[in-house]
Amino acid sequence: MTATLDGAAQSTEISLAQAVNRALRDAMTADEKVVVFGEDVGVLGGVFRVTDGLTRDFGEQRCFDTPLAEAGIMGTAIGMAMYGFRPVVEMQFDAFSYPAFEQIASHLAKMRNRTRGALPLPVVVRVPYGGGIGGVEHHSDSSEGYFAATPGLHVVTPATVSDAYTLLRAAIESDDPVIFMEPKRLYWSKDQLSTTGPAIGEAAVRRQGADATLIAYGPTVQTALEAAEAGAAEGYDLEVVDLRSIVPFDDATVTASVRKTGRAVVIHEAAGFGGTGAEIAARVSERCFHWLEAPVRRVTGFDIPYPPPKLERHHLPSVDRVLDAVASLQWEDR
Repeated sequence: MTATLDGAAQSTEISLAQAVNRALRDAMTADEKVVVFGEDVGVLGGVFRVTDGLTRDFGEQRCFDTPLAEAGIMGTAIGMAMYGFRPVVEMQFDAFSYPAFEQIASHLAKMRNRTRGALPLPVVVRVPYGGGIGGVEHHSDSSEGYFAATPGLHVVTPATVSDAYTLLRAAIESDDPVIFMEPKRLYWSKDQLSTTGPAIGEAAVRRQGADATLIAYGPTVQTALEAAEAGAAEGYDLEVVDLRSIVPFDDATVTASVRKTGRAVVIHEAAGFGGTGAEIAARVSERCFHWLEAPVRRVTGFDIPYPPPKLERHHLPSVDRVLDAVASLQWEDR
């Protein structure tokens, strides 16, 4: 049994990578203006096989390989969007997107504003990101902060199979450009698929709690859930909020959670200094000041270039580091 458009879950589990593939396939079926291209996404099906079978089923005019030139990929997508297409491009790895950043920041993010709304750019930039797979430098960056700091872009990152499908479909249908950050260490995680889901900008409470709120997104949502489970054995009742969307940001869900618990820890893989967590901590402090029992804590990657594979376990946020942050939240009765 397959997933249906009314949101029924299928009886068998699929991986997050398969959910992305299905979202691309369904979007291409629904709209012939949706095109997919990037390095090795055609016959090979991408490094992570996320685009597997799309060239076979839709032809080389709809899913095709490009030269190894990210700036050219991005410029082509912008031009095609100007002429009515809805391009979905893949940056093969997170740090490979940097050569394309000038096109993204100067043109993709600003064109709709520059033309006073006359020329939207419905482009989705898929970026496999983050660590945890034993990759080397330029293959394990968490670059969401660069995009989140660029007005005009939506920045989305799913942590579940169903969100990968529904958020990508929403991104492709959006007339605003979307940076779709795919946590590559979750590509092989499996779950049942539901094809109804959130709009871009809606966070989710993944676990209810009363003592503190763990705020995470993408690959660190699982870390937060594992920390909440481990924390229960130590007497902490921890709530977990999955942002799902960094821009736009769901202040309402985050604020309601922190006002309920009175404490907050923000978790992400990117470096702490100037990271997305700093903005989240500031927003929480501004909106929840009179409810906070302690300063907002952050558990992040260290302020270093991504380390060699054998050292990444020390660099990435861990359950122990999250629980250490929780323990520091000024508990008078513990």
